[in-house]
Amino acid sequence: MKDIDYLVEGALSGFIDGRTHSLPIRVYYEDTDFSGVVYYANYLKYFERGRSDFMRCLDIHHSELAKGEDPLAFAVAEVTVQYKAPARIDDVLWVRSEIDYGQGARFYLTQRIECKGKLLCSGKLQLVCIDMASRPRRLPKSLLDIVRTKFLPEYQRGSQPTAAG
Repeated sequence: MKDIDYLVEGALSGFIDGRTHSLPIRVYYEDTDFSGVVYYANYLKYFERGRSDFMRCLDIHHSELAKGEDPLAFAVAEVTVQYKAPARIDDVLWVRSEIDYGQGARFYLTQRIECKGKLLCSGKLQLVCIDMASRPRRLPKSLLDIVRTKFLPEYQRGSQPTAAG
């Protein structure tokens, strides 16, 4: 049974292809308003699931960060969202997440939600690593190393991307 649990847990976390993490999400009745369209705030929940599972695929777990010697968490400091088209009940959505940049206590992501290849919603996010008193803390070296080596190969060549890019 442990093998099945391991396979299911891995499948539930989506997958990484190149620089992009992809997570499938089905739209349920509870996600929609009276007209059967996804309620606008639920896109932020989908983005959060995408980010959490992205980190899980990188073997970085929120629960372990919170239980560490110096407990840490992540907070969204800024988000910009653009809604393009509605998602509807029973749609299968893809939450796509990419890390743009990470430095100090912050890192920046681009996320988008697609259905059948059509962009429904996109977002730019700034996350801050914090301690349990909500003070900014440098990103853990393990996370920063993963970000830089797997997702920002330009670091290997010595140039640094900008946060705006």
